Amino acid sequence: MMSLEAAKVIGAGLAAIGVGAAAVGVGIVFGSFLQGALRNPAAADGQQGRLFIGFAAAELLGLIACAGAIIILNAV
Repeated sequence: MMSLEAAKVIGAGLAAIGVGAAAVGVGIVFGSFLQGALRNPAAADGQQGRLFIGFAAAELLGLIACAGAIIILNAV
């Protein structure tokens, strides 16, 4: 039978996968922006606001995953 401490560490590790997924998401957001900017440089300035919104959303999910892992580790 698994102890509570071991289950907490495993749960926190699984929750921390979201931090890596956020890094992948940020890479996809910036890669897509650069791809579009290279295809149509004149429209790049108009898309910059969406770039920052996508970056913020991806980073927010990473921060939520990190906070979830910390909460799991510190739970009773």
